[in-house]
Amino acid sequence: MSRKEIIVSNVSEQHKNPIAELVQVACRFDSNITLESNNRKINAKSIMGIMAFNPSSGMKVDIVAEGSDEEEALVAMEKFLVCE
Repeated sequence: MSRKEIIVSNVSEQHKNPIAELVQVACRFDSNITLESNNRKINAKSIMGIMAFNPSSGMKVDIVAEGSDEEEALVAMEKFLVCE
């Protein structure tokens, strides 16, 4: 299992449809990916979960990935959420 804490950038300015695009990034990987913040934990591959989680600028988020491609998944999710 890999974990990384990040601060979310303003993804809505960088992406046309940030919620759907974030789910698409997560779905490219076989690993289970969760986002955690303030005692909330959601499946990053769930569009409804991401909508409820609502990652917004300045929010502290732990990205947790577990599986065969967890390192790559962690990097891709981080790049999307910090707008690199």
